[in-house]
Amino acid sequence: MDVRGELALVTGGSDGIGREIALQLQAAGADVIVTGRSIEKLQTMAALGFGTIASDLSIAAGVDAVVDGVASKPLALLVNNAGVGSEYELDDAATLESAAHCIRTNLDAPIALCTRLLATLRAQPEAAIVNVTSGLAIAPRAGGSIYCATKAGLRSYTQAIRHLLKDSHVRVIEALPPVVETNMTAGRAGKKMSAHDCAAEIVHGIRTGKSEVNVGMVKILQLVHSISPALARRIMIKF
Repeated sequence: MDVRGELALVTGGSDGIGREIALQLQAAGADVIVTGRSIEKLQTMAALGFGTIASDLSIAAGVDAVVDGVASKPLALLVNNAGVGSEYELDDAATLESAAHCIRTNLDAPIALCTRLLATLRAQPEAAIVNVTSGLAIAPRAGGSIYCATKAGLRSYTQAIRHLLKDSHVRVIEALPPVVETNMTAGRAGKKMSAHDCAAEIVHGIRTGKSEVNVGMVKILQLVHSISPALARRIMIKF
């Protein structure tokens, strides 16, 4: 996809991987709108020339704010990147709200945005949906069961809508990052990819027409999983 002059929306685009995707799309010539929860971070992005929408995608009003914010605009690229972790514990009912918050943000919101913005995307000569999942969608970690489940669900959804839109000019892309150096992973030890390098692979995949962008070690993970799912899970636990 030639992103020059195209309007892109990056959810969770004021921090982490999303911010790097937004910066690199902008550098490639796209007009970019980012969403986020932090007014301060959104103000920083606005100063860099980005459109901004304040929204909490864990609630319906947050999704409404995003849809309203791009209404009547020629949106050609939707990047569903926003995501949160969960403090869910299997034997603790008090953590169910944390699980629900994660599901609403990571799975419900991208589905809602794909559905509600599809007509706008279809109206453009060329368009794409990019859903950012994770290597954990392939090989889940026991310590992050809800997060992994949301990413696996989004992966399945992405594959399904790719088939549904196969005869349209709306491409559907899945990006699968490994463990990346972000605020979400700040307390986690082990090898991490930089957000800049992760975003570079994703943006390259968008521009070169890939349907699935396996970032960094996820390329290897996909191969290992096809041979031994158990070994793939051990790799994710290590990293």
